[in-house]
Amino acid sequence: MRNESQIDIAHQVYQKNRIQHWDSAAIKQDRWQGMGKWYHQRITEIYQFHVTPHQRVLEIGCGRGDLLASLQPSRGVGIDFSQEMISRAQAKHPTLEFINADAHDISGIQGPFDIIILSDTVNDLWDVQCVFEQIRSLCVPRTRIIINFYSHLWQLPLNIAQILNLSNRTLLQNWLTREDINGMLNLAGFETIKVSQEVLLPLPLSGIFNHFLVRLFPFNLLALSNLLIARPQPQTAKEPKVSVIVPARNESGNIKAIFERTPQMGRETELIFVEGHSKDDTYDAIQREMKTHPSTPSLLFQQTGIGKADAVRLGYSKATGDVLMILDADLTVPPEDLPRFYDALVSGKGEFINGVRLVYPMEQEAMKTLNFLGNKFFSLAFSWMLGQSVKDTLCGTKVLWRKDYDLIAENRTYFGDFDPFGDYDLIFGAAKLNLKIVDLPIRYRERTYGSTNISRWKHGILLLRMVAFAARRIKFV
Repeated sequence: MRNESQIDIAHQVYQKNRIQHWDSAAIKQDRWQGMGKWYHQRITEIYQFHVTPHQRVLEIGCGRGDLLASLQPSRGVGIDFSQEMISRAQAKHPTLEFINADAHDISGIQGPFDIIILSDTVNDLWDVQCVFEQIRSLCVPRTRIIINFYSHLWQLPLNIAQILNLSNRTLLQNWLTREDINGMLNLAGFETIKVSQEVLLPLPLSGIFNHFLVRLFPFNLLALSNLLIARPQPQTAKEPKVSVIVPARNESGNIKAIFERTPQMGRETELIFVEGHSKDDTYDAIQREMKTHPSTPSLLFQQTGIGKADAVRLGYSKATGDVLMILDADLTVPPEDLPRFYDALVSGKGEFINGVRLVYPMEQEAMKTLNFLGNKFFSLAFSWMLGQSVKDTLCGTKVLWRKDYDLIAENRTYFGDFDPFGDYDLIFGAAKLNLKIVDLPIRYRERTYGSTNISRWKHGILLLRMVAFAARRIKFV
């Protein structure tokens, strides 16, 4: 049995050989790139999709710094154990920070960071779990770890490419599976959010392979690169203030129950009503109940635009809480269920809590059969496109942190103002920011007052258009 000193010596030899190898590779790349440039070009596109500009980004194993620079960080730090790589990165990207250091000991790095990247780095590490443990102290709850690494299936083709001098030669690699990386992330205190397969053909003019076919079975099984996105395992947050946004159109008969049945959550709960051009006396009913319940913090606004999305955005802009909730005024989602959404968010189990009506049996008239089947179809389609389970896309109750909503709003231009419901704007935005989406099953109730504002066929066609939109903007990028 080897003792610890022998293991340390083996580690030192391992690292020394790799430093020499990558120093030589850096010098060679001054005059030669090989076919690997097409692969790295596609990897850069993928990272640009997942990382919005102006964030604090750390890249471990940064090489010449090109990937880090392409992400336009507000603070960009790259570390690499090859001094030759670091020298070239500093010369090429002088506005970024580059540090010659071993990934197994980064105690001198000052964090925190919003994004930490290991791009084709874990294949070369002596101790992958040790490196994951090192970066844990550089994280905040919203930090995302993004890792891509080669699939074992490509070992032979890559070896042949190296023999033919078409790509950089590598030393003996860690051929790790997605399950291997997921397990080591878990041991180091992280939770995997998304997994995908990327790059089917690392050659020029291969867009249809790398944008479309790689997303489909069985082609995804043949992908060159695996991509994992993880977050720090959650810790319980302090008690926040809660804002419950209530879009209300033609819901006069439900207003009293909303005041009486909405529980107190966190250190304070406020009701934000947005009345939307009602034909009944909904606006007056809200005013009456606000006077009847003076101890309940509440605000009332009248919508100037149209559609639920416009109403929700107005409510969000007026809310003062740390947690934002949506409660439909039809009360088909009982207000008594809201604390379950609150607990799931504040405990850190999720960062976007999505209500699901399709798990428990429904009351007789709660949802028509065609609506139910349509919702099932859309839930399957969107779960596939978003890479996370979203069993119900149109349940009105959704809960998230204000700080995350603000980021969704800031990046809304990526999708555009396309969604009259508001549900997809939030779901797509959460997925684009790599938030942890959690489905929360509730029992959907039958309406006791009024009628639905949803048109089955008109809005069904609109939803089909959104499926195509999401596929183009999220899945096939």
